Amino acid sequence: MNLNNINLEMTAGRIDQFPIDEIPEIAFVGRSNVGKSSLLNTMMNRKSLARTSSAPGKTRTVNFYNIDETIRLVDLPGYGYASVSKKQQGSWLKIVDEYLTERENLKCIALLLDIRHEPNTADKLMFEFIREMDIPHIIVITKADKLGKNAQIKNVGLIRKILGMDKDDNVVLFSSLNKTGKDDLWEMMTEILGVE
Repeated sequence: MNLNNINLEMTAGRIDQFPIDEIPEIAFVGRSNVGKSSLLNTMMNRKSLARTSSAPGKTRTVNFYNIDETIRLVDLPGYGYASVSKKQQGSWLKIVDEYLTERENLKCIALLLDIRHEPNTADKLMFEFIREMDIPHIIVITKADKLGKNAQIKNVGLIRKILGMDKDDNVVLFSSLNKTGKDDLWEMMTEILGVE
């Protein structure tokens, strides 16, 4: 797989705009401002292919990043941002739900959680939803550089406990700043998808 051959293939606001083919996809989901866009830029060796913002709720569409016509990384709108209107939140939830429940290309879900914060109700609901789907998933704990080693260990344990995670759940500690976890995450994703 050639990581130099990457493009933003589609920005979709409706399910009928999703690409039609059989390329396997990994969806990235998480709370607004959890670091999805930064993670995607790090994974794709790009500075700003996925637009980042300090203002939560920037991603309002489903963004499909095509990597060498082999896999797609799919950036889903963040959830749980209070200052966005209920109507806007409803439309985001609808497209996320449609993608997660109806997309046959979906082969893996990466749930992103900020290491500094305990999982909230929305995080717990998303984790349960993913588990009930019985689809391979990876828990990516972002912003690892914000804490020292001991605090990292403590908070990862707390996240595992709050979510009721199994011992064999895939977990990656990730930092976009120093690229911690980048290789581990690529290895897990390509193994799940069966690509090289």
